Amino acid sequence: MTKPFDLVVHGATGFTGRLVVEYLLQRYPAGSGLRWAMGGRNADKLAAVRDEVGAPADTPLVVTDTSNPASLQALMDSTRLVLTTVGPYQLYGNELVAACAKAGVDYVDLCGEPAWMRQMIDAHEAAAKASGARIVFSCGFDSIPFDLGVFLLQKEFAQRFGHPAPRVRGRVRKMKGTFSGGTAASLKATMAAAATNPAVLDLLKNPFSLTPGFEGPRQPTGHKPMVDEALGDGVWVAPFVMAAINTRNVHRSNFLLQHAYGTDFVYDEMLITGPGEKGEAIANAVAGDKSLGSDKGPKPGEGPSREERENGFYDVLFLGTDDAGNTLRVGVKGDRDPGYGSTSKMITEAAVCLLQDAKDTAGGIWTTAPALGDKLIARLQANAGLSFAVETA
Repeated sequence: MTKPFDLVVHGATGFTGRLVVEYLLQRYPAGSGLRWAMGGRNADKLAAVRDEVGAPADTPLVVTDTSNPASLQALMDSTRLVLTTVGPYQLYGNELVAACAKAGVDYVDLCGEPAWMRQMIDAHEAAAKASGARIVFSCGFDSIPFDLGVFLLQKEFAQRFGHPAPRVRGRVRKMKGTFSGGTAASLKATMAAAATNPAVLDLLKNPFSLTPGFEGPRQPTGHKPMVDEALGDGVWVAPFVMAAINTRNVHRSNFLLQHAYGTDFVYDEMLITGPGEKGEAIANAVAGDKSLGSDKGPKPGEGPSREERENGFYDVLFLGTDDAGNTLRVGVKGDRDPGYGSTSKMITEAAVCLLQDAKDTAGGIWTTAPALGDKLIARLQANAGLSFAVETA
């Protein structure tokens, strides 16, 4: 049975979903060979957004009410893949993941909620493997640049030195842009869940929460500002807000790659604030900033202007080292603000990569590196404004 769509954007009327639709219109218009539809709970709102973004009048619209079993089943019957921007996923994602895993429909999201992801792995990985559904979490700024940055570094390190790097540092060198209202809402939902359920708190604290049955060596917490000796010149680093999800995904990638990075692999992420007293002052200010979890942050559905998105960027260094003194540096850069402009391009390319390039990826619950790897790196560099490069120190 041939389904009418390759891809349905669930949440196309939301802020990030709308950006995904705009990117699809630009990169994969009618006639490109990708059959896609806009999905959301309200048909009138979908039609209004279709017109607002300048999509052709015949752009397919699909009512995707995931709380309605009949609507959910109709969605499963109509598409090969669901791209969902509707978070917090712990509030709005349970039925969708379960349905995709059962029906053999591929799934990509922007999830940064590790406790929920572990619950989904425990509940639905067996069904996804049986049906052939490829469920890929965290296909935005969390965690594609970090997951694929470590993946590339480890591949290069092994080629040059004969073994993976046992120690990798992820260091954000520069970043301009805002985190999304969805990110803030996910953080609040996670904290609310942790407050009522001690098991959630345990998962949040554990760097190996996404590697069922495997616990690696002790990992740096990254909770406090410090001078990073590996960077030299008294350079200060501060806690990085996305580290709690990215590090978990990187360890899951290692786990799914049969520990290609080694069973002794140690990884952390920090934000570089600079040398000396100024660097220390900035690091302390970053560590004290709680705005993401406050009521003053962005609300779901809100986000920066087009100009702000286009003026944003990020630049992340990955530094791999071993006990013999070998070192390797990889830089990953993006040309839009991380939370929206770059994220909307990344999740779309991840979805298309899964459909068109990764036909040999089996059913299961994945991270991007083992599911898509080099194919996604190539796509992101060709289409989405990212660069991945081995650097000379």
